[in-house]
Amino acid sequence: MEIIYRSDRPLVAAELIDILQRSTLAQRRPVGEPARIQAMLDHANVLITAWAGEALVGVSRALTDFAFCCYLSDLAVDRAYQRQGIGKRLIAETRRAAGEECLLVLLAAPDAASYYPAIGMERFSDCFVIR
Repeated sequence: MEIIYRSDRPLVAAELIDILQRSTLAQRRPVGEPARIQAMLDHANVLITAWAGEALVGVSRALTDFAFCCYLSDLAVDRAYQRQGIGKRLIAETRRAAGEECLLVLLAAPDAASYYPAIGMERFSDCFVIR
């Protein structure tokens, strides 16, 4: 089945929670807090979705200034659809939406850390967080 990528289809919390649970991100996102998930959607300014027919199979949620940097906060692909290039295409569509001149930044999940260099992303070791 052909995968369709959309930037014009908003999601609601239940849809994002569902794809997070079908990917590997649910364990690192507040899926038990639908209001917080909805706020994450409401305040993101780039949302790219991947669809197999009517089924949501992937999502990229990002925050950007459309000039200098873009933080790709969520990249989730349904486990049943992984290894088909969907994640790579979601990243490309996110970059296109934010602006090709923007620095694209993401924090990799431990299990996905080897994926990003394999698709051409550079590892950057000087990242810091406050939890």
